[in-house]
Amino acid sequence: MRILVVEDDTGIAAGLRANLQQRGYAVDVCDGVSSSWSALRAERFDAVLLDLGLSDGDGSELLKRIRHRPVATPLKPGLPDPSIPVLIVTARDQVSQRISGLDQGADDYLVKPFDIDELDARLRALLRRAAGRASPTIVHGDMELDPAAHTVRLKGQLVEMSPREYSVLLVLLESRGRVLSRQQIEERLYGWDSAVESNAVEVHIHHLRRKLGSGSIQTMRGVGYFIPQEPA
Repeated sequence: MRILVVEDDTGIAAGLRANLQQRGYAVDVCDGVSSSWSALRAERFDAVLLDLGLSDGDGSELLKRIRHRPVATPLKPGLPDPSIPVLIVTARDQVSQRISGLDQGADDYLVKPFDIDELDARLRALLRRAAGRASPTIVHGDMELDPAAHTVRLKGQLVEMSPREYSVLLVLLESRGRVLSRQQIEERLYGWDSAVESNAVEVHIHHLRRKLGSGSIQTMRGVGYFIPQEPA
């Protein structure tokens, strides 16, 4: 899952990037309203961690831009999805400020300083709701993926896999029934500063099929990969 961290304190931004990357997220960082808006228009992110006091304005202005277009209207190229989960992370701790942030469209509000485990749990909850899931785990046939524990079980047995294999599987499970191209998968797994080998996705999918069964991930030739909506 790819996260945009909007934070102008370089120390906090570096700490968030390092901690979230250790937990399997792809993380990109912007320090202002303008740069963040450009990033959101150019790239697809799964969630935004938004500070309010930024180098070139207030984070609430970015939030208003994101939420401006009614969800029911068509999404235009070059504009972010207005339903993207946004978690405000700020030192502003007044109740009135928290209420204002939520009323302006934030999905959650976390006051600094915070525990990274709590931040991770809140992120998982936002991503779960965005995917339309109520359960904290993803169950697909005999397969069960636990985002909190970063584990995968097949028929109750733990399946060992690399962090990147786990991430590819999570992306495909969250998009069950929908074909994702290699580029779409890469965009969900790698930040701007990550080097991507040309056949990395194919290698990870090959390993997943070997561990989970040859029919677990299917290929639409010339288009991409998908996990069927219903298990075989």
